[in-house]
Amino acid sequence: MTEKNDSEMKKSHPMSLKKKWGMLVVMALVFGVIAGGTMYGVNMLANRVHSENNISTTDTTGTDDSDDGGATADASGSDTDNADSTGNTGNSSVIEVTKNAMPSVVTISTMSVEEMRNFFGGTQQYEVQGAGTGVIVGKNDTELLIATNNHVVEGASELSVGFIDENTVSAVVKGTDVNNDLAVVSVKLSDISTDTMNQIKIATVGDSDELELGEQVVAIGNALGYGESVTSGYVSALNRSLSLTDESGNTIQSTGLIQTDAAINPGNSGGALLNMKGELIGINEAKTQSTPDGGSVDNIGFAIPIDKAESSLKELMNLPTREKVDSSEASYLGISGETVTSDVTEVYGIPGGVIVTAVEDQGPADQAGIKKGDIITELDGRSVANMEQLQDTLQYYAAGEKIDIIVQRADSGKYEQQTLSVTLGAAKDAGN
Repeated sequence: MTEKNDSEMKKSHPMSLKKKWGMLVVMALVFGVIAGGTMYGVNMLANRVHSENNISTTDTTGTDDSDDGGATADASGSDTDNADSTGNTGNSSVIEVTKNAMPSVVTISTMSVEEMRNFFGGTQQYEVQGAGTGVIVGKNDTELLIATNNHVVEGASELSVGFIDENTVSAVVKGTDVNNDLAVVSVKLSDISTDTMNQIKIATVGDSDELELGEQVVAIGNALGYGESVTSGYVSALNRSLSLTDESGNTIQSTGLIQTDAAINPGNSGGALLNMKGELIGINEAKTQSTPDGGSVDNIGFAIPIDKAESSLKELMNLPTREKVDSSEASYLGISGETVTSDVTEVYGIPGGVIVTAVEDQGPADQAGIKKGDIITELDGRSVANMEQLQDTLQYYAAGEKIDIIVQRADSGKYEQQTLSVTLGAAKDAGN
């Protein structure tokens, strides 16, 4: 990772690693203040979820579709007819893997607004750019669907996606899973030119459960926001666990991770980790930066295994896509709340989410049966891990909409899940 005084790195993301490691981990997302210039340019479950999303499976790099009897990939992406005597199936060079996978990888650029203290002791809002990566994982009748990390798109007021032909289009966040640091971004098919559509494709998905130590892998991502780049290395370890803190201070317990020595640099967040068949086997997430005493650490990066990410991405892909409502239609829930941090969860056994500290009398939440002490964990199928996320999610819902909210409620010392139906109130009426 570049040093903190590099011009491209206006912000850094300190992370705490498990004690037994004693290293500093950073999520592989790069930011820059707007004055610093543009940095954009940030697979899915192809056959496993195609019935819900009209996803068409693409071939692996080892597949030969010519008329000379070459085999095509089966439903699992394997090429049984091309297996050699050692059992290897369709393995390719890094060049071939790159050529096959690059059309499935996109750059993601974000714009967010942050409040910072100015020279005179007051505060001022600044626009901040961020850059990360995404992987094309499917499409439906109207949208192209892209997988990435939640921390890539968190808090973004604007979002755009850059394709392999360097054309960019606006995008929206379809859904997020904070606890697993995953998100799905959607782009309207009508916004993508025919020429671009002919150059991109849905990624081929592999089986991360079959990975072995020492297996070669390839990482593709938007390193430092310069555009797509390629690194290669090996699987260094499996089933790693990390405690990561994102830009908003939310702690994520990330487990079962793939460790690799393929360079995972800032901007690679949300990018593809591929096996030598060109199959997606992980979503790149983080890297180690240094030890607590300042010692340098080389070639330790982490990716979320695709087999772990599958169920979450499938749910996010099938959520209805929403856009922020006009201020005249803004809604409110009628609660005050605080984020339940991971420390509180660990010490007291309280579920993570937003704990309700007060309920407005006769407000929307009160009428739905939400009580002080309840912990909100989900809103309309979207996970809620902190107060900021709850507030941001509500910006996509209009007053008068009826939605389900899942809360954890204490009962005889244990928390039990309840689903409550809430009719959102008009923000202009809040507090009346």
